[in-house]
Amino acid sequence: MLIINNISKNMKKHSVLKNINLIFEEGHVYGLVGENGSGKTMLLRAMSGLIRIQEGSITYNDKILGKDFDFLPRLGLIIEHEGLEPTLSAFDNLKLLSEINKVASEKDIDDALTKVGLDPKDRRPVKKYSLGMKQKLIIAQAIFENPNVLLLDEPTNGLDDEAISSFYKLIKEFKSNGKIIVIASHNKKDIEELCDSIITIKDGRIVS
Repeated sequence: MLIINNISKNMKKHSVLKNINLIFEEGHVYGLVGENGSGKTMLLRAMSGLIRIQEGSITYNDKILGKDFDFLPRLGLIIEHEGLEPTLSAFDNLKLLSEINKVASEKDIDDALTKVGLDPKDRRPVKKYSLGMKQKLIIAQAIFENPNVLLLDEPTNGLDDEAISSFYKLIKEFKSNGKIIVIASHNKKDIEELCDSIITIKDGRIVS
């Protein structure tokens, strides 16, 4: 269980998150909706550990983010900057990342790339990829270590209908395997198709 307890965050004297309380349970998909600048991405950053909160706490399985660990463990993340190495192939991008946590095998990398519709044997550098192919790789990057928590910001951006259908299937598989999944999206179909609960954020506050 992931518990957000009364968190607030200020940046440059501006309050970007205000007294947020949320509970996320395993085996559920949560939709995070709101206009640009509402605080969706900032909340995902706080939940992941990419930014530190000034007030409140974020607890995962009874351990406190920022105290017991710096970043949420076993996390799959899609957020704003893609973080891909443009001179490497898709496989080599994930292989490089796998050296950090050392939990994913080469087979895990192959499987993740195949699931999102990329060829693990394609040696082209990522800089030659289309927008849709890059987005597929970003999704593969989020899932290849079989994370327990997925925090996904606009995950279907740039995907065609076939790729979106494959993504939906992936998310439903992760849900059935008891993962916590939070999706921030402007695509109403993403929210309607996938989410058990919808969280609306406005001006840094949860409004519904």
